[in-house]
Amino acid sequence: MKKVLLASAISMALAGAAYADEHSGTYAFDTKGTHQFITFKISHLGFSWLYGRFNDFDGQFVYDAENPENSSVNVTIDTSSVDSNHAERDKHLRSEDFLYVDEFPQATFKSKRVVVDDGGEADIIGDLTLRGVTKEITLDAEMVGHGADPWGGYRMGFEAETELRLKDFGIPMDLGKASETVEMIISVEGIRQ
Repeated sequence: MKKVLLASAISMALAGAAYADEHSGTYAFDTKGTHQFITFKISHLGFSWLYGRFNDFDGQFVYDAENPENSSVNVTIDTSSVDSNHAERDKHLRSEDFLYVDEFPQATFKSKRVVVDDGGEADIIGDLTLRGVTKEITLDAEMVGHGADPWGGYRMGFEAETELRLKDFGIPMDLGKASETVEMIISVEGIRQ
């Protein structure tokens, strides 16, 4: 499902380059305030949904308001921070059956290009490295908002979605057809540097 990426891109083009420069820049993820989430949802044998998240990750994005296709994002995830609200299940998720965190303690995403269509919809295409396997994936992203914060800084937030096939990343655990893919939702708030 595609979402609208840059809600302000059209109005920005009308307002001119001076306004564009107002919110272009490099944004570091707000790890201190933890205004960021990487969550996932996967079917459990086709009977229910299992939800979880990664508690520890960091990154930054560069936003080019005048030329959104020149924007980029980099993310590093501590895979051992997986949290499904169940200690024994989390131990299993960290094992060789799933994330194999002893061998692969980090996952990374590095964008390669941003594709924006005439309607303002966009895909962020990049390489996800998970469990030692690197595959190109597409994030459907939406700008949530941007502006001055109460502490004298400038913030911008995005939400993105994608779907991953477990087998594509060498995850050997087979929970049946209903559990072959996992839905990911990434929500980040960046502080302009």
